[in-house]
Amino acid sequence: MTAPVPAAPEPPEPPVASGPPAPGSPTPGPAASKPAPGPAASGPAASGPAASGPAASGPAASGPAASGPTNAEPTNAEPAASGPAASEPPAPEPAAEEPATSRPSSAELVAPDTVLPGAVRQRVLSLAADALGRMPADEVPAPLRAAARFTPAKRARLAASSLAVALESESLFRLRVAEVAERQQPAAAEAVRHAESPAAADPVELAVLAYLLRPEGWPAYVERADRSLAERAERSRSAERDELVTKLQTQLDEAREALQEQAERAAAEVTTARADADALRKQVRQLTGQMRAAERAAAAADEALAEERRRATAVESTAQAELRRLKSRLAETEDAVEGARRAARGSRNADEARLWLLLETVSGAVQGLRRELALTPTDERPGDTVSAATAAAAAAGILPRGDDPALLSRLLELPQVHLVVDGYNVTKTGYGDLPLAAQRKRLTQGLAVLAARTGAEVTVVYDGADRPPAMPATPRGVRVLFSQPGQTADEVIRRLVAAEPTGRPVVVVSADKEVADGVKRSGAYPIPSVSLLARLERA
Repeated sequence: MTAPVPAAPEPPEPPVASGPPAPGSPTPGPAASKPAPGPAASGPAASGPAASGPAASGPAASGPAASGPTNAEPTNAEPAASGPAASEPPAPEPAAEEPATSRPSSAELVAPDTVLPGAVRQRVLSLAADALGRMPADEVPAPLRAAARFTPAKRARLAASSLAVALESESLFRLRVAEVAERQQPAAAEAVRHAESPAAADPVELAVLAYLLRPEGWPAYVERADRSLAERAERSRSAERDELVTKLQTQLDEAREALQEQAERAAAEVTTARADADALRKQVRQLTGQMRAAERAAAAADEALAEERRRATAVESTAQAELRRLKSRLAETEDAVEGARRAARGSRNADEARLWLLLETVSGAVQGLRRELALTPTDERPGDTVSAATAAAAAAGILPRGDDPALLSRLLELPQVHLVVDGYNVTKTGYGDLPLAAQRKRLTQGLAVLAARTGAEVTVVYDGADRPPAMPATPRGVRVLFSQPGQTADEVIRRLVAAEPTGRPVVVVSADKEVADGVKRSGAYPIPSVSLLARLERA
C-alpha cells in the first residue's frame, strides 16, 4: 500500500453557473448548516471563507483530502460573519494522524442526492476498469477480484455495478482510480484540487476528477457537467430544428417564386400568342422555306463534320502507329543494351570462375600428389619418360583402349574431374527399348551413385526436342541440361568443354565420333558410351 496523500488546504466552493439546476442535481439539505464534526473542523479547510457556506459540511467535506494527515499547524476557526457556525466555540486541537489504512465511512464518501450523468459515469467506470488491472492483488476489493482477471473493456461492461459500488464504499480503490485519472490529466486534477474551473477544460473530465478526488464542493462539478451536457444536447436539437425550419422555409420560398414565375410566363405567352397568331399564319410559308433551307445547310454541315472526323481519325491512327513503332524500337534498343551488359558481366564472371576452378584443380592435384606419392627430388622429368613408355606400350600392344572401363575409373580418380555425358546417346545404347522418361530416370540415378562415390562433377545433356513439360527433381550431385530449341546436345557439350579452364580434366562420354574428335581437340578425354554403361553396371 502507498502512503496517504497529504490533505491540501481546502479551497473555496467552485462557482456554479446561474440558471435552474439540472434534473437530478443535489439540493442542500438541513445538514448544510451544521459544522463538520471531527478533527478536520480545525484544519486549514475549516478556516477559509467556505467554512460557513453550505459546502463546508455534508458528505463532500470528509473526502480523502479532508480526512488524510496534514503537516499544517492547527489554528482556531475564525468566526463567520453569519450563520449558525458563528456561535460555535473554537475547534479543539486535531488528534494524532490516523494510519494509512483507515477509511472514512460511506456517509463521508458520497452525496446520496448526487446522480452522475451518463457520460461522467461511463468515464469513471472506464478509469476504474483500467486502474483495477494495475492494482496489487492485496489492494483489490473482494467483490472485484474475479473481474480483475478480465480485460479493461470487459470489466467496464460486465462488472459496471460492482465497480460503481466499490467506488462508493472503498476509499482506497477510489484513491487508486483517482491516481490513474490524475496521471492522465495532471493540470485538470490540480485545478479541481484548488476548486478552479478552467474555461477551456471539459466539464465532463472535471466532474470525473472531482468525483474521484472528492474536494469540497465536488457535486458542483457534477452539476456543471450535467448542465453542460444538457446544454449541448439542447443546442444540438435547437440547431437541427433551426436548420430544418430554414430548409423548409427556403423550399417554400423557392416554390412560391417558381409558381409566380410560371404564372407570369404563362400570361405573357398567352398575350404573345394572341397578338402574333395572325402574323404567324401569314409567315408560315416563309418560315417553311427557311426551315427547308436550314435543313439543307445542316445536312451539309453534318457531312463536312463527318469528313473532318474521318480525317482526324486517320491522322490519329497514323500517329499511334508511329508511336508504337518508336516504342518498339526503344524497347529493342534497351534490350540490346541490357543484353550487352549481361554478356559483359557473364563473361567476366565466367573468366573468374574458370581461373578459380583451374587454381583449385592445380592446388588439389599438387596436394594429393605430395601427400600420397611422397616422391624424392630427382633430376628426371616426366617428359623424358613419356615417349619411351608410349613406344614400349605400342610395341607390346598394351595401350589403353577407349572402351576399357578401367580407363574411365582412373580418369574419375583425377582431382576436380568433370564428367560430361551425352544423355540419349548413352541410354539408347544401353536400354533404348524403354520410354524416354524411364531412360532419363535410370541414367540420372546411376550417375548420382557414381558422383557420390568418386566426388566428380557430373553433367548430363539431353536434346531439347524431347524436353518434358515439367522438369523432374534431379538427384544431388548431377546437373541435368536440355538443349534450347534449334540446338543439339552435341553443341551444348562442346560449349561445356570450351568453358572449362585449360588443365582441368574433362571426360566426355559419347559414341558419336564427331563429338569425340571435337572434344579431344579441346583437351578433353573422349570415352565411349559402353564404358560408362559397364562402369554403371558394376556400381
